[in-house]
Amino acid sequence: MGDSSVWDTPLKYLKGLGPRRAELLTELGLEKYQDLLEYFPRKYLDYAQITPISQARPDHEAVFRGKLGRFQVRALPGRSKALLVSSLYDGHAWMELVWYQGWEWIRQKFQTGQEVLAIGRPILRKNTLQIAHPDLISLTEGKLPETFLKVYPVYPLSEKLKQAQLDNKRLRMLFEELYRLTGFEMEDPIPESVRQQYDLMPLSEALRGIHLPTSVEEAERARYRFKFQEFFMLQVLLIRRKYFLKSHYAAPALTQVGPLVNLFYEKYLPFPLTEAQKRVIKEVRQDMKLSTPMNRLIQGDVGSGKTIVALFAALIAIGNGYQVALMAPTEVLAEQHARSFGRWLSPLGVSMGLLLGSTPPSQKKKILDRLYTGELACVIGTHTLFQKNVQYHRLGLTIIDEQHKFGVKQRAALWEKAHPYRPHNLLLTATPIPRTLALAVYGDVDVSIIDEMPPGRQPVRTLIRTEVHRREIWNLLRAELQKGRQAYIIYPLVEESEKLDLKAVEEGYHLVCQAFPEYKVGMIHGKMSSERKEREMQLFKLAQTQILVGTTVVEVGVDVPNATVLIVEHADRFGLSQLHQLRGRVGRGSHASYAIFIVPSEISDSAMARLQALAQYRDGFRIAEIDLKLRGPGDFLGTKQSGLPEFKIADIVEDQAVLRAARQAAQDLVQQDPSLQLYPVLRTYLTEYARKHSLELFTA
Repeated sequence: MGDSSVWDTPLKYLKGLGPRRAELLTELGLEKYQDLLEYFPRKYLDYAQITPISQARPDHEAVFRGKLGRFQVRALPGRSKALLVSSLYDGHAWMELVWYQGWEWIRQKFQTGQEVLAIGRPILRKNTLQIAHPDLISLTEGKLPETFLKVYPVYPLSEKLKQAQLDNKRLRMLFEELYRLTGFEMEDPIPESVRQQYDLMPLSEALRGIHLPTSVEEAERARYRFKFQEFFMLQVLLIRRKYFLKSHYAAPALTQVGPLVNLFYEKYLPFPLTEAQKRVIKEVRQDMKLSTPMNRLIQGDVGSGKTIVALFAALIAIGNGYQVALMAPTEVLAEQHARSFGRWLSPLGVSMGLLLGSTPPSQKKKILDRLYTGELACVIGTHTLFQKNVQYHRLGLTIIDEQHKFGVKQRAALWEKAHPYRPHNLLLTATPIPRTLALAVYGDVDVSIIDEMPPGRQPVRTLIRTEVHRREIWNLLRAELQKGRQAYIIYPLVEESEKLDLKAVEEGYHLVCQAFPEYKVGMIHGKMSSERKEREMQLFKLAQTQILVGTTVVEVGVDVPNATVLIVEHADRFGLSQLHQLRGRVGRGSHASYAIFIVPSEISDSAMARLQALAQYRDGFRIAEIDLKLRGPGDFLGTKQSGLPEFKIADIVEDQAVLRAARQAAQDLVQQDPSLQLYPVLRTYLTEYARKHSLELFTA
């Protein structure tokens, strides 16, 4: 192996870069030699694949060949700087080449009439094809220099970097220099046995193949190796987590079904269970019998009946003499669960408490005392449930709703409360996640899917409309309000600017008040205090306001059966899965309901087609798959919350076969050597990988 400390060298010491440009690279998270190695090209251009200028496609990067025209320096009106212009003629057609700054060296190096390759992305400007800041490579006697690579790696670069001459050409020079210094020699974290079985290039070979390839085929082999590596590391981490959870922690074996389950099922169950609910309850029951902790995720569409399944799990735990804690991400949702659970538990004589940040101190003390003594069998709350002063008598089951809204450490803090054992754990989510993604994200949990809706729910009529249909939309809304129904009107969040968000919602609120003066209109958004949000939601639930204008605060779990109209403004700014979740706010009662998604008139055909999928499909899993394909996993999940690292090169949607292979390899390896004693390099790499991505690492 090369000296590992060399990879920690700051980039400013790399010949050809210098402190100023090195400073710019820190914006991309590139600070050391090691970081630069992991900055992968987004694609490759093959010098042999020359595109005739007549076949150039605007906005498509390509390699063009021709002779340079006369260089002209042109002054820019109102600017002190001038630009440099030339042309490229290939014998049939021509295009314009332009440099806005830093072009002095171009004039020194290239002459009129010289034959070159020009690489760049042409745009159409005033009916003329133009490439700004093309990369030029001079040809000698019509040929590339012998020393030249035949394949051109293209990196993701901002204009700011290009302006500082940190272009693809310079990056290639930097990689050549780094290769000269190090030979890209470093220890390979993927064990040799895995490399051989899956035909993977060794690390140093793959690094050269990805940054300095001699052919497109070699570059593709190197890319495959790094895609595999990204998936493999995450899967080893997840599969080890699952293994250690089962082998290092004991949970109470809840062997009795308990009298509460039977009593509730026979006497108080408010509606017949669907076959899907029965199947999932059975899976939960089997898990809770064991003395290893259950770690099960229940996925189900909005309204599929996850809460009643969670209740059965709670009744099993309570019937066996243990306490249950249900944690929800917001007070609105926690209160809603408390109402449902209270309604179901009360006839069974089971005590329940609601613990929120806003609970008055005297009431909080009572709940904490009753939890500590074991007098309270079930507690529902938000983050308050794992605060230091909360002590449980015998915590046996935790239920976490919309679990992706909580970090790994927060979930672990709740489990710690069951010391010395680990509680059984049930995770609930109304965000349907396609199977492939579930493998990647939830490799450490068992997944149950409720894929059937309870009978009697009205399908929601979904309409996609533009601004010109505003009168029709208001008429439909007015007709529903006259029947005594209620409506939500939702505005998008533009994360970069909370002020703009607030302005849009407030303007919308005033417009709605003007359009419907005879009705009470409420407003809810993220900048309000929790108390005010709660109050607005309560007024809407009690039908004291008929229209609720707000942001996606109302997205998850809010249950108002009388609401029959959902209007989403600028629906093009939302993901499909989020719109589907919002649609689940209506159609919760026995009345016909409407979801109206309003989009700008000039929306593109592809964006409109995307939204039409909502009108076509009701199944959240189908919609999630379409959404995932269109938006990629980072946007789809909200990578920060998902516990999923940002992949640099792998793509969960496009590289499913690689993911399956990497998962199989990880399973085989962990089964054979769970503590990775035989693989010290992999162990070290995983520790650093987990730290970098803030993932929980289990070591033994």
